[in-house]
Order: sequence, then C-alpha cells, then structure tokens
Amino acid sequence: MKCLVTYASKYGTTKQYAHWIAEELSCDIKDAKDVNGSILASYDVIIHGGGLYAGGLSGIQTIVRNFDVISDKGILLFSCGLADPGDPGNIEHIEKGLEKVLTPEMRRKIRQFHLRGGINYPELGMVHKAMMAMLRKSMLKKGYENLSSEDRLMLDTYGKFIDFSDKNTITPIVEYVKNLKS
Repeated sequence: MKCLVTYASKYGTTKQYAHWIAEELSCDIKDAKDVNGSILASYDVIIHGGGLYAGGLSGIQTIVRNFDVISDKGILLFSCGLADPGDPGNIEHIEKGLEKVLTPEMRRKIRQFHLRGGINYPELGMVHKAMMAMLRKSMLKKGYENLSSEDRLMLDTYGKFIDFSDKNTITPIVEYVKNLKS
C-alpha cells in the first residue's frame, strides 16, 4: 500500500510528528499546501496532521476539498495542540471543532488521533500572542485555585517554551496503518 503523510504546521511540532510517522511507516511526506487531488488520488492511505488553532485543524481543507477523490482511501487525521489529549473534555472540544468542517460521511470514514504538542511563546505570531493573552486574562479572573491542573500549567509556563511532543504517542497511528496494510 502506498502511503502519504501531509501536514500543516505553523510552529513545527506537527511537522515533527508527521516526519516521525512517515519515517516509521516508510511513507512519502508533503506539506499540505503542496498537495492536490491528483496527488492524493495516487495513494492508498493518506494521513493528515494539523495544528489546532481556535478549535480548527490547520490544513484540513486539503482533505475536505478532495474528499470525493479520496473517499475510498484509508484516511487518518491527527491533531496536534497544547491541550492534553488524555482529557476527555479536550477531545470533545477538538471533535466539536472538526464537526464544523467534516460531514457525517467524512467523520465515519476518517480515523482521528490526537497528539500533544507544545508552545513557544517567543515565536508566536501577533494573532496567536493576542489570543493567548486573552486566554490568560480570562483564567486569571477565575482565580488560580479554581483552575484545572492543565490551566495552571498554562499560566505557569505563559511566555515560555514548553514541548509535550513525544514520539511514542504516534504508536497507535503507526499500528492502525500497519493493520490497514495487512
């Protein structure tokens, strides 16, 4: 089976995960902006990774726009964000965001995985810095003692670099694709 990993990465963590996955599966890898329907159609398995920004998955339009061409393929999505994917509330939030762009048919056919990334405040663009500043302000209003441990961690590391990426967390994706191939 011919496999392609695509990614849309603004700050590098999603790209790193995409490279790890491509390496483990001996797949081709391409930036999502360099992919079109004819390229996707030439693969049996397509794995797309995107960073999470304000509830949306970057680069997902590549899959959505070309779904009619690839609907018979094995399609996987992986999200990469700061939120802990071990928290069911975070997964629910991510999936609600995906429901806004994926039709029910797409959600049935596309396997989803969620990975934890990181944040490098000094490298954030102005829009993302403003969004994080607003989030920080709203958390401070709640009072530190009333926050979840994840929210406290966000406040404690605000303005710094923090990286939760872990190569071991790609194992379920790799195993799923290997099972498709067998």
